[in-house]
Amino acid sequence: MRRLLEFVEPSGDDVCLDVARGGGPMAAALGPQVRHVTAVDATPARAGSRGGRMSTVTFGTGPVRIARDCDLPPASTTSPDGLATGAAAAAAVVAAGPGARTAAREPRRPRGDGPDGGTIRADATALPYRDNAFSLVTARFSLYNLGEPEHVLRELLRVCRPDGRLIIADLVRGNLAGPDRDRIERLRDPDHPGTPSIARLTEMITSAGASIRRLDVFTVERPVEPWLAGAADEAAADRIREALTDEVDGGPRTGAKPRMIGGELWFTQSWAHVAAEPIS
Repeated sequence: MRRLLEFVEPSGDDVCLDVARGGGPMAAALGPQVRHVTAVDATPARAGSRGGRMSTVTFGTGPVRIARDCDLPPASTTSPDGLATGAAAAAAVVAAGPGARTAAREPRRPRGDGPDGGTIRADATALPYRDNAFSLVTARFSLYNLGEPEHVLRELLRVCRPDGRLIIADLVRGNLAGPDRDRIERLRDPDHPGTPSIARLTEMITSAGASIRRLDVFTVERPVEPWLAGAADEAAADRIREALTDEVDGGPRTGAKPRMIGGELWFTQSWAHVAAEPIS
C-alpha cells in the first residue's frame, strides 16, 4: 500500500473516487492526504452464484514480500518479457493482512464534505456522478471483477477531470508469458476472470480514451496458506498445494514459481500500477 500511495502522488486538493469490489483499503489510506474521498462498493450481483460464498472479496491476506534486488533488473528498466521494475522498493516487506501494522501513519476514515460520506453501493459501469467530477479515480485489484473491464474503464474516465488521473492497480502477467498461470487461479476461484498481459491492460486503458503516463510493474511473493483461505473448497486448496509442492520438488511448472521460505510454501504474482489521464 505504501508503494501504491507513492505512485498515486495524492495532493491535499484532490477530490477522489475509489471504486472497489467490497470494502477495500484504498479510500481509508487516501483519506488523510486528500480533500475528500468517495468510496464505491461496486460488487456485481451475480445470478446463480455458489451458495455459502461471501458476496464481497478483500484482496490482501497475509504478508507480501517484494522481490529482492537479485530478482529484479535495476530501477527504470524493462525486462525482456515487458515487466518494468523498480529496485528502489526491493526487499520491502508489506504487511497486507487483516490487523497488520506498519510504520506508516495509520489511515483515518475517508473525510470531506461531499454528499456520500462513507461507502455507497453502485454499478461500476453506471456511476451516479456527473462528468469530470473527480481529480483522482482509483481501482485497486477490482477492474476485472466489476463488469466488462472496457465498460468500467470508460465510466471511470468519464467521471475523471480532463486534468485528473486514473490509477489502476491489478494483477498482470508478462507479455511473453502464457495463460497457464491462470489454471492455479481458477482452481482457487472458478470465477477468476483471467490475468491480463501488461500489453492487454495498457491497450484497454488507451482504447477507453486515456493516455498512460506512468507504469510500475513488479513481482511479489505471498504465502500460500492465507491465499488459499479464499479457495472455493478444501479439495481445490489441496490440489493447489500438491501442484505447488510438486514443482518445488522438481515437478511440472505451474507458472506460480513456488518456493519454501522459513518452512512455509510461498508463490509469486506480478502486480501493475498504471497512471493514466483522460484524453480531451
